[in-house]
Amino acid sequence: MASQEAVVRAQAVKARYERELMRKRNVVGVGIGFRERAGRTTEEVCIVVSVREKVPLDQLALQDVIPNVLDGVQVDVKATGTFRAL
Repeated sequence: MASQEAVVRAQAVKARYERELMRKRNVVGVGIGFRERAGRTTEEVCIVVSVREKVPLDQLALQDVIPNVLDGVQVDVKATGTFRAL
C-alpha cells in the first residue's frame, strides 16, 4: 500500500513538471501511478509519462529525453498510443 506522503509528493512533482513533459515529442499524458518492473506492477508511487510509442534513447533529441527521476520521484514511461475522446 502506497503511503499518503508518497502520493502527495508525487502530485507536487507532477504539477511542477507536467507542462515541461507535455512539450516533449511523443508525450500524450502525465499522471501518477504505480511503477512497473519486468511487467509487474509494484507498490512504488511514480510519475507515469504516457507516450505514443517508446523510442530508443539514441533516436531522441536531447530535449525530448524523459528523465528517470524528477526531484527524487521515479518516472515510468508507458507506451499508450494516442488518446482519443469517445
